[in-house]
Amino acid sequence: HGHGHGHGHGHEHGETHEHAHAAPHGHDDLNLRAAYLHVLADAATSVLAIVALLGGRFWGADWLDPAMGIAGAALVAVWARGLLRDTGRVLLDAEMDAPVVDEVREVIAAAPWPAAIADLHVWRVGRAQYACIVSLVTDHPEARPDEVRRLLSVHEELVHVTVEINRPAGATV
Repeated sequence: HGHGHGHGHGHEHGETHEHAHAAPHGHDDLNLRAAYLHVLADAATSVLAIVALLGGRFWGADWLDPAMGIAGAALVAVWARGLLRDTGRVLLDAEMDAPVVDEVREVIAAAPWPAAIADLHVWRVGRAQYACIVSLVTDHPEARPDEVRRLLSVHEELVHVTVEINRPAGATV
């Protein structure tokens, strides 16, 4: 498998990449939103620079250059604030209060075999779309990554699911 865990159990990894693409919603996809804000900020600051240049040349308003620079910086700061807030939620694992987290826990609790959640992470990756990594501990032979993904597939908002099954020391599968 290529890496050691240093603990006494076997494990299996399973990963799926299922992507449902709806109409694009740039305000909900952080990468697209960042790119959009970058282009918009470049355009806005360019317009402000041209206004400052023309004001200085035709009306002798030399103060326009620093004023437009400050206005451009303020505009970029206001736009970036929301993006930083939303990105920070993802980076700080703050999406764990999303309803889908409880839904994942409920699916695992209702599984036809006993399993304990050792680790669970959920991230928002798009508009009402989430990625999930779940690590389970069970000695039941039917608890396999593909089976866990099948159980979780009832939640269409989970578009990327990675499952790790950890077997307790001495478990035979």
